[in-house]
Amino acid sequence: MVKKNYAFYPGCSSQKGASASNFVTSINMVCDKLGIQLNEIPDWNCCSASIGYGEGGLLPRLVLNARNLALAEQHLPGQDLVSGCPACWLSTREAAEKLHEVDGLMAETNEALKEAGLNFKGTVRARHMVEVLVEDIGFEGMKKPVVKPLEGMKIAGYVGCQTNRPFGIDGESFENPQYLDKMIEIVGAEPASGYEQKVTCCGGALAFSEPEKSQKQIRDIVESAYDHGAEMIVTPCQLCQANVEVYQSEINKKKGTKLAMPVVYYSQLMTVAYGGNPKDAGLDGHVIQPERLRQIAERKK
Repeated sequence: MVKKNYAFYPGCSSQKGASASNFVTSINMVCDKLGIQLNEIPDWNCCSASIGYGEGGLLPRLVLNARNLALAEQHLPGQDLVSGCPACWLSTREAAEKLHEVDGLMAETNEALKEAGLNFKGTVRARHMVEVLVEDIGFEGMKKPVVKPLEGMKIAGYVGCQTNRPFGIDGESFENPQYLDKMIEIVGAEPASGYEQKVTCCGGALAFSEPEKSQKQIRDIVESAYDHGAEMIVTPCQLCQANVEVYQSEINKKKGTKLAMPVVYYSQLMTVAYGGNPKDAGLDGHVIQPERLRQIAERKK
């Protein structure tokens, strides 16, 4: 199989030992099955999605992203820069577009990059991993490697806000994107139709400054999944996964609820459906264990 090559930007949360390292574990299995080669950008740096909107100003944030783009141009020419993290993708894509559109910004950015011996030419396209799967592989292509369909499972597809706006996935509705539901279907599970929390924010940015507001968002997301008969939530976002999973216990303590909804990545569903075991899917990296998914992963084909 001739593999499709992409420059891969893991992002801080997906590093070994970080909160979303199990995402990369599972995406590696998915890419292997689909003929995708992810080539990690050497010496990459933080995209500044969290810290860059403080008082540092626009130019430092653009330079941080432009450095990653320039490294991809230099070391992996002709390859799209792909990130699995929506925040990284948004930050990188916004930077690339601003540098092309705003007079003088490219020159200022490259002046700063001179200190690192780099120059950004603007030839790299910033993409999300879901874009690659949907646009380059297609749903039928994603379905072909399925050997252990997730039959009998009903799953709520939680897109969140960052993968959906302002850029979104090509051809998808901003209000009711269907790609995640289709990805649930191709692995043999049933998407929870009418799940009205699909594109709401998980409140991640408010988790520390206004925890009551953030946890109200999470409670709505989880309770809606229960209301629609789902036994699991799936998401493409590392922050959404962590936020919606981890704070359920805190909500239970404060509100007397009994929330215990597993929250997984689409890549983990695909890994299990493709024949992967619990380790391949990174199922050990959860606070709330997705037991049904683990049972299928442990089952022989």
